[in-house]
Amino acid sequence: MLDTNLKAQLQAYLGKLQRPIRLIASLDGGAKSQELRGLLEDIASLSDMVTLDDSGSDARKPSFVIAREGETSGVRFAAIPLGHEFTSLVLALLWTGGHPPKVESEVLEQIKALDGEHRFEVYMSLSCHNCPDVVQAAALMAIYNPKVQTVVIDGGLFQEEVSQRQVMAVPMVFQNGELFGSGRMTLEEIVGKLDANAGDRDAAKLNAKDAFDVLVVGGGPAGAAAAVYAARKGIRVGVAAERFGGQTNDTMAIENYISVLETDGPKFAAALEAQVRHYEVDIMNLQRADHIIPAEEPGGLVQVQMANGGVLKARSVILSTGARWRNVNVPGEQEYKNKGVAYCPHCDGPLFKGKRVAVIGGGNSGVEAAIDLAGVVSHVTLIEFADALKADAVLVSKLKSLPNVDSHVHAQTTEITGADGKVNGLGYKDRVTGADHHVALEGVFVQIGLVPNTEFLKGTVELSRFGEIVVDAKGHTNVPGVFAAGDCTTVPYKQIVIAAGEGSKAALSAFDYLIRQPVVAAGSTAEAEVA
Repeated sequence: MLDTNLKAQLQAYLGKLQRPIRLIASLDGGAKSQELRGLLEDIASLSDMVTLDDSGSDARKPSFVIAREGETSGVRFAAIPLGHEFTSLVLALLWTGGHPPKVESEVLEQIKALDGEHRFEVYMSLSCHNCPDVVQAAALMAIYNPKVQTVVIDGGLFQEEVSQRQVMAVPMVFQNGELFGSGRMTLEEIVGKLDANAGDRDAAKLNAKDAFDVLVVGGGPAGAAAAVYAARKGIRVGVAAERFGGQTNDTMAIENYISVLETDGPKFAAALEAQVRHYEVDIMNLQRADHIIPAEEPGGLVQVQMANGGVLKARSVILSTGARWRNVNVPGEQEYKNKGVAYCPHCDGPLFKGKRVAVIGGGNSGVEAAIDLAGVVSHVTLIEFADALKADAVLVSKLKSLPNVDSHVHAQTTEITGADGKVNGLGYKDRVTGADHHVALEGVFVQIGLVPNTEFLKGTVELSRFGEIVVDAKGHTNVPGVFAAGDCTTVPYKQIVIAAGEGSKAALSAFDYLIRQPVVAAGSTAEAEVA
């Protein structure tokens, strides 16, 4: 089942097991059960600490539980966890076998203290790059708290169940039979939703922090670069990020970042955070800014009010809050979000295998999505508002070569229709003839660009008519001591490499600002340098 290289790697990992574990399989006579048996036999053959027991009687077949020896409960995979989920499998084996996770001790204590019964069902697909974080979080909670039960379900393997529960986007998590959340979620986010007092504790921690010399708001490529450049000046730097890595977490392939031939978004995001942590920057994750209060005097402290009620203070602030997927804003979009309306073709495409879908948007993202989906679904209809597809010529040529793709330009999406709680079609108007059309389908993927995350700045920082932060060539905003960088600004071309460069520039501008201001905050490293 596993090739020689994977076996060698897995055997090395299994050498870290501190206690014996048992793989309890529930199988039937089907081909997938035999495939799973082969995988489990391979795993068991690599370590004397692992045994295989095929006496399981779970209703989901094939599936298996990873349990401590002598126990029958643990993390259950109703899946053959290869692809993106192979790492999740390895970690579940290690954690069950006593190898400690790389998680803050405070978070582990939160998990252990969770009260009440929590039965999690995590639906994923093996091609989903957003799913492993959620799978691993739910698995870890089940391993460290006996009141938490977790089953990980491959939507492609249990399509009838997925259809019955109307799971049309992954990852999707149910808790005790009710929808808990969908989309990428970190362990801290999930635990925070379960721990009613987490927000108040976080706010108190933020309020207790000393003022920063540079506070970066946002943890994408621009924010990470700003933090590294600022920290290298020897000053006190903090990063408050809603999700470190930003949009890169949702990017499947990155092949245009100079010096990195190719990587994927989650790996890139992890590398960003690792480099920032290397410089001992104070990273405050899961923090969303609510508004900012400019300094009362030159060189004074800017205050950033966070959504949880906490307040951070800094002598200078760099705004790098990035952007998010733009909604098409037609009837049916919100109603059928995650019920046929999706935004990540890599994650959710496998759930539409053999079905008909539409892609809204004819830029690079839209055309790439249509090409990707064409290999999975029965038919793709691409809708573009402009008079021509705007993607690169090589992508357009590839699209036109596909037999199961139709594209329509001069087409204005007017509605997304549905019945019985899920999408059943898309309406569009021909902008030349005025004729209305309706396409019967089961899924709609929206790929029409980005919206800057700047709503919290209205009335404080100058914004363009598109909501972008207006900056000059050095990253200055109209507010003294406040700088901005990345996709949330007026700088053209929303690219990772450009965001990183702009973040670096903003950090240098912030430092230049600091050394030219009167010293106000006592104890600052920057104060010592100026003195």
